[in-house]
Amino acid sequence: MRKYSLFIIITFLLTFILATPAAAETAQSQPETLADGAKSAILMERDTGEILFDKNSHEKLPPASMTKTMTLLLIMEALEAGTLKKDEMIRVSEKAASMGGSQIFLEAGEEMSVNDLLKGIAVASGNDASVALAERIAGSEEAFVEKMNEKVKELGLENTKFQNTTGLPAENHYSTSYDMAVIAKELLKYESITEYTSIYEDYLRKGEENEFWLVNTNKLVHFYPGVDGLKTGYTNEAKYCLTATAKKDDMRVIAVVMGAETPKDRNNMISNLLDYAYSQFETKQLFEKDEKIKTLNFKKAENMQTNIVASESISTIYKKGEFPEDIVHETEINDNLELPIKRGDKIGTLYVKEGTKVLTETDLTVDHDVEKAGYYTLLKRAIQDISKAK
Repeated sequence: MRKYSLFIIITFLLTFILATPAAAETAQSQPETLADGAKSAILMERDTGEILFDKNSHEKLPPASMTKTMTLLLIMEALEAGTLKKDEMIRVSEKAASMGGSQIFLEAGEEMSVNDLLKGIAVASGNDASVALAERIAGSEEAFVEKMNEKVKELGLENTKFQNTTGLPAENHYSTSYDMAVIAKELLKYESITEYTSIYEDYLRKGEENEFWLVNTNKLVHFYPGVDGLKTGYTNEAKYCLTATAKKDDMRVIAVVMGAETPKDRNNMISNLLDYAYSQFETKQLFEKDEKIKTLNFKKAENMQTNIVASESISTIYKKGEFPEDIVHETEINDNLELPIKRGDKIGTLYVKEGTKVLTETDLTVDHDVEKAGYYTLLKRAIQDISKAK
């Protein structure tokens, strides 16, 4: 009888505990379980760089084709600088055509536009397309890899080193989930990249005999609302990896998983990380990329009035329902600016603060190239100044 009564009491207590909201709250307060099956993972809000979840994020691991996130970054920089054009036709080399692994089956001597090669990398993870564009930008894949590693240093990353543009297995080729998230954050400054990485299916050489059907290796683009990139990866050593990004309302997050055992596991972990981000946090956008912050007068410029703009989107992040009221922003313009100034050059910093605490620092730039005024323009202004003084 005692045993029976004890059983009833224990059953009642377990039923009560499991039924109460507190159990759900406890589960949600333990986000470390979100990526149990990954060797490394991270969840980052894009605008602020705030880390919302971290699991071994600085562990060096093979990144596989997530390497192409850096390859895409350098391609987008070349397009922004105007040294590469989307409609330019690229002749494919023997080396590019010979690449194994994921490919779009380029043939040596074939010509394809930068736009289609970019699509081939972003959607189908084409190793051949990656090498073709690397050779066009830097002259050789080896020279392009040097640029990749220079960019690693520029971003202040200490645990990444690249040996190729593709992520094919190579000795001393490694990165971390944290570093991949930072590279993705930088890539997403070029907002048009998601016009490519969000494509689920498309064709290259449409209507030709060698027409090629592109299907995105990142299935979450199709199955998770808001996901519009960025790059999958797989090798026997690396297992299944994904650097993903999603945007809902004005909140963009980056989620990275490395070393998952199956693609299903990888996608489930990324989905859980995204669910956690959007259920627990909110952002408030302060400025869009290229939004005017203020206007400056450059007396020795051809056009004196110049708009100072944000180099990227600027937001604050907070737990849902806990928006701080004392958010302010301050601008600091560099002293002794020298002309000419190119669009994209850093000319100052915008600080977002909560009280006196600095939350984010964002580079400020100009909305157009600022050229030195010619002799005639300066003379005309001097005469006008004299006239005004009389």
